[in-house]
Parts: sequence; C-alpha cells; structure tokens
Amino acid sequence: MPTKENLIKIYEYALNQEQTGMSFFQTSLGRMGIGAAVSAFKRLVEEEEKHILFISRIIDNLKSGADIDIAKVQEFVMEPTNYFDERAKSEFLQQCLEGSMVPDVTVFNTAWLIEKDLSEFYENAARNTEGPASETFGMLARWEKAHEKFFKEYRDKLSAVYAGMPWGG
Repeated sequence: MPTKENLIKIYEYALNQEQTGMSFFQTSLGRMGIGAAVSAFKRLVEEEEKHILFISRIIDNLKSGADIDIAKVQEFVMEPTNYFDERAKSEFLQQCLEGSMVPDVTVFNTAWLIEKDLSEFYENAARNTEGPASETFGMLARWEKAHEKFFKEYRDKLSAVYAGMPWGG
C-alpha cells in the first residue's frame, strides 16, 4: 500500500493528466468543424472539470492529514454522458462524408489515445491500492473508459469513411 505522500504524488500526476486532457479538448473545439462534435467536446470539457475537482478534493484531504473521504467527493461522482444521440451520430458521420473532416479524425484519434492512457493508468492504480484510494481510482477508470469508448467508436468510423473513399482521379 502506498504511503500518504506517494498517494498524493499519484493523484497529483492524475490531476496533471486530467488538466492536459481538458486543455486538449478546449483547444480542439476551435478545430472542430461540426456542431455535434463541438457540443460533445463541450460536454467532455465539463466532465473533465468534474474529474479535476474530484481529484483536487482528494489531494486537499490528503494534504490536510485526513484520509480519503468518499463522502466528501461524492458530489463529483457522475455517470458517463451519451455525447451523441443516435440522430446526432448519423448527422455527424454524414457531414464527414460531405466535407473534408480530416482534422476531426486527428482530434478523435488523439483524444482516444489520451483517454485510453488515463483509463489504463487508473485501472493500474486501482489494482495497486486498497480501500478508498482503490475505490476512487476505480471510479476514475470507469469514467475514462466511457470517454475512451466514445472516441474509439468515432475514430474507427471516421477512419473507415476515409479508407473507403475512391482512390484516383
């Protein structure tokens, strides 16, 4: 079991990664060409802000000498959002076919890699800790896994669209 000082360092690393991911999503909003994708990214930014508050609250507890208090961080617990409803998914992919959305493919691929890395980090941290620390890392892993799944789905669909386009002139 990691010491309290080591737990603080692990959560500080997680906080930094969440802040980096949120910054990427905010920056990507300017590159997105489709309204539905912009809306989805705005919801992701809101969720990342909650992850940051969740982790910050844990760090504050640990630095004050207290243990992780699940009850004090419960207000930040969230269920993953369905970022696109079925109609928005269909419209999103149709708009990709109608215009060149190569930046969106790159953004979705990078976002998938960020979320995949985070979900794996949290899963590993949950396995290597006990009690409330393991529980909070497990929550973070589930949230990031939902983000990872969302981005992978679109990365795969967008890649398939471009791979299936006719070649030549």
